[in-house]
Amino acid sequence: MGAGTNKNIQESHTEVWEIGLWPRTPAPGASSRRCCGLARSAAADWSAVARRRGGTGATLCACAEGQRAQRARWPAGMSSRTKRETRSSARGKRDAESRSSSSRSKRDRDSEGTGSRGSPVRVKRERNSEPAARDYSSGSVPARVPAPLLPGTRVKREREADEDSEPEREVRVRYGRLDSEDRRSRHCPYLDTINRSVLDFDFEKLCSISLSHINAYACLVCGKYFQGRGLKSHAYIHSVQFSHHVFLNLHTLKFYCLPDNYEIIDSSLEDITYVLKPTFTKQQISNLDKQAKLSRAYDGTTYLPGIVGLNNIKANDYANAVLQALSNVPPLRNYFLEEENYKNIKRPPGDIMFLLVQRFGELMRKLWNPRNFKAHVSPHEMLQAVVLCSKKTFQITKQGDGVDFLSWFLNALHSALGGTKKKKKTIVTDVFQGSMRIFTKKLPHPDLPAEEKEQLLHNDEYQETMVESTFMYLTLDLPTAPLYKDEKEQLIIPQVPLFNILAKFNGITEKEYKTYKENFLKRFQLTKLPPYLIFCIKRFTKNNFFVEKNPTIVNFPITNVDLREYLSEEVQAVHKNTTYDLIANIVHDGKPTEGSYRIHVLHHGTGKWYELQDLQVTDILPQMITLSEAYIQIWKRRDSDETNQQGA
Repeated sequence: MGAGTNKNIQESHTEVWEIGLWPRTPAPGASSRRCCGLARSAAADWSAVARRRGGTGATLCACAEGQRAQRARWPAGMSSRTKRETRSSARGKRDAESRSSSSRSKRDRDSEGTGSRGSPVRVKRERNSEPAARDYSSGSVPARVPAPLLPGTRVKREREADEDSEPEREVRVRYGRLDSEDRRSRHCPYLDTINRSVLDFDFEKLCSISLSHINAYACLVCGKYFQGRGLKSHAYIHSVQFSHHVFLNLHTLKFYCLPDNYEIIDSSLEDITYVLKPTFTKQQISNLDKQAKLSRAYDGTTYLPGIVGLNNIKANDYANAVLQALSNVPPLRNYFLEEENYKNIKRPPGDIMFLLVQRFGELMRKLWNPRNFKAHVSPHEMLQAVVLCSKKTFQITKQGDGVDFLSWFLNALHSALGGTKKKKKTIVTDVFQGSMRIFTKKLPHPDLPAEEKEQLLHNDEYQETMVESTFMYLTLDLPTAPLYKDEKEQLIIPQVPLFNILAKFNGITEKEYKTYKENFLKRFQLTKLPPYLIFCIKRFTKNNFFVEKNPTIVNFPITNVDLREYLSEEVQAVHKNTTYDLIANIVHDGKPTEGSYRIHVLHHGTGKWYELQDLQVTDILPQMITLSEAYIQIWKRRDSDETNQQGA
């Protein structure tokens, strides 16, 4: 700044300090000079200080140069406290004027109406870039002139304008006027990048990078799972790196576009959410056994809902066969298809057994989903729950026994649903539980003399006792297999009728059971037949060295198996219907430890039989079912109004 300018400033701010009096006008001969808006605020504060000190007060020019000149010429008698008060008062007044100008600008924008399509931030920028004209021709300073905004202040004001506009957006949405963000949600340009052929929601919902199940999102372009959608999250980085933009929250079932991070609202995505979480109404459930309509998967293959292959991950075909059989038991299926039936069951804190119920319900809904993207289902989540709840007794990577798994699974389901051994019942006991009488007689040791045996038989300890017991399935014993080959150097494969091995439960046939110390004679008599009866044919014999399989073929009819003769006379009067029809037949092929499982299932809607082995589904004649090495069978009791049209 030149010397002439300094002289001009000093002349324009010539002032006389006399007992707190400020001159009302500049000194004679002082040049007139325009000042910024900050000058008036400071001048008003100076006049207030002057009045407080007993002076008359004046309105001075107080621009930045002038303030420096005034501070240089302050009299020594003015205290530092007065200076601080003056500065703070001026600073507060400037902030107040800035806020008032911001609110005035907002009111002006509101008064213009919502018809403008411009952004609130853009309107504010235009208003800030066109300050009001100042007229100093009359020699007086205007009452209020907005203060100039620094660049940082302007950015802050624009951010505040965005925050203030949120209620306005809600009002526009409420009255049908959608803002730009809602238009993006309704018209996402990346929906055509979704690849439904790679979507697979059967596996555990874990991030493929962090292995965390919290906030898991599925990329609908490549089918992988990622965590989060915020900045620096795995899903966000994946969207930027590979240009995959459409993601689905696996918990909330909401769709998002990344990295723009806005929700996608489109009715064409409803089929994806239905595959992830199928739902069934009561009307749909009641019609499952009445319709024979084929469904078409996304890849064009056709399938019958319920007759769907299960993926054999490594060695879990024993579990697949049991799960397929249970999924075709209508009362059990209908219960788990509707999540409301078991969702509100209370379990103790930390109980993991209820996970088995949830996973079984999810698997049941996927098996019967008529809108699947593929014609098979992977039981990955179900089997992981089995491994966890059974404490690794049953594993995915190791072949197991189907009967052992069925027994554990039914009891685990019953317990997880809140059932007890005697009092509280569940859907499992209502469907499968029957009752019998067990007569037990203790035998003397075979090495004792005959006279001593006769004496012991008269003791109370060796008298026959009777116990009432319940059962989930009946174990049928096969006769011993032959050890020698026939004359053609081939092993003789014996055959036995089903009614011969059912004689175990007629109340007359006795069987000897040996223990380490004692021997017993037992006989069984059925007292209650369940709606669905499970037969487990005992094919495997275990000892300390190896497991031996009995290849005896059981000859059984597909329908019309009457069990009335196995009930006592008083029980026969109570049971009106004692005829059963086969609905599922699990077969074990091969060696005991290296064999494979397959299942024959009756589809109630078509009345046809199908064979399922892992992912392969083929139809089969009923006559071929009896030629297999049956291991587990499920029979359905006929109702009084049912006809004899099922099977062959």
